[in-house]
Amino acid sequence: MVYATRKFTFSAGHRYWRPEWSAEENARTFGSLTVAHGHNYALEVTVRGPVDADGMVMDLTVLERAMRAVIDLVDHRDLGRAVPVLAGTITTGENLAAEFYGILDRALPPGRLKRVAVVETENNRFEYEEAGGAA
Repeated sequence: MVYATRKFTFSAGHRYWRPEWSAEENARTFGSLTVAHGHNYALEVTVRGPVDADGMVMDLTVLERAMRAVIDLVDHRDLGRAVPVLAGTITTGENLAAEFYGILDRALPPGRLKRVAVVETENNRFEYEEAGGAA
């Protein structure tokens, strides 16, 4: 089994907020993250498989097309307000990685997607991997 990882960057804004909570409860839980702010994110996607006769795990243009579809949804947008697929989601790195995994898994050949990582800052990286973490 061989793994290949592709990386793209995007910029987006968000804030942590649960509308069913009071402002005080949101502030207690999320602190300064209740204020709208932005990040320069990286989206890293790892695919896996045997090396085909063409010498590749998969055609990287297929992977790039799927990743660009995600980037087009979120780049320079308010994640919580302007991205319908994220409506009702607290746009934490954990939730973004899980949502992006679902989108990419439907767009790529079956069984090829291994992991999606969302890098929010140099100190914060969030990864979502297929159920069971099978290699």
